[in-house]
Amino acid sequence: MSQKEPDPLKQRVLAQARAEGFVAARVCRPWDVPEVPARLEAFLQAGYHGQMGWMEERRSWRGDPHALWPEARSVIMLAESYTPDHDPRSILARPGRGAISVYAQNKDYHDLVKKRLKRLARWLIAEAGGEVKVFVDTAPVPEKPLAQAAGLGWQGKHTNLVSRAFGNWVFLGSVFTTLELPADPPERDHCGSCTACQTVCPTDAFPAPYQLDARRCISYLTIEHKGPVPEPLREKLGNRIYGCDDCLAACPWNKFAVAASDIRYAAREVLKAPALADLAALDDAGFRALFSGSPIKRIGRDRFVRNVLYAIGNSGDPGLRPAAQALTGDPDPTVAEAAHWALTRLAG
Repeated sequence: MSQKEPDPLKQRVLAQARAEGFVAARVCRPWDVPEVPARLEAFLQAGYHGQMGWMEERRSWRGDPHALWPEARSVIMLAESYTPDHDPRSILARPGRGAISVYAQNKDYHDLVKKRLKRLARWLIAEAGGEVKVFVDTAPVPEKPLAQAAGLGWQGKHTNLVSRAFGNWVFLGSVFTTLELPADPPERDHCGSCTACQTVCPTDAFPAPYQLDARRCISYLTIEHKGPVPEPLREKLGNRIYGCDDCLAACPWNKFAVAASDIRYAAREVLKAPALADLAALDDAGFRALFSGSPIKRIGRDRFVRNVLYAIGNSGDPGLRPAAQALTGDPDPTVAEAAHWALTRLAG
């Protein structure tokens, strides 16, 4: 078969991926990201991973996807859109309300994307045989470099994937297979001189373009970081209580963003702008009930309420003092300390 003739199996795979709801699909090989080991090592040596020890423990796999499964010959990289229907930064002007990252305002994307990946993988086995493994964020797979190698987009200056065709509001998933599929050409960088994502960051989490110090990133601080958040950073959290969308929302390539591919990514009304006082009152059972099926459930009630108390302290609203006062004796010491901090802030 000449290079100009499209591979029939690959074309059917890409068509099936679109039928499953993926906004785009491309193919690369597991060894097409030779730059990753050095970049990962520099990231770890700088300590930018913070408390995420699993990144260091699994560095050999994360740095070399071919080592993760040596039998794999091709990687099908897939993108699924979750573009919001509103500007997520609008909530930041409502200090009595909590700002939750767009991706976490409804169902857990891990479950939704993985189900689609598994259906695609089963279809591929039925069509062409071979073996497959599917991954979506929960395994040590360098998804964004692989996505760039496959031509889905490029890693922007905020380190997230950006596409000229669909912006940067996308989830990534991958299907590793022992089948040989023709690889697509990689995408090149199109950020140019733009620094919108860098300048909008409230905590200066980007020491340089294309570099992220997770220890200063609000998404890391509100989700991954255990224990008290360093005091100099608490004020910068504002009313963000789970994640942060600032750098994503600032990207000008979002003018090409496409609508979310699944209605279950649309924000639940109760999570669009939840009242901080209501969230601070959550006990463990109430937290689990409110966030059933949500990625927020994974951080647990204590870490979440800690975030809520920081937002209360930043609100400037003395009407929220009772909500903070009620938690000064909380069994979790980090929550209790955050409550005292909030009261001190509200007292001026």
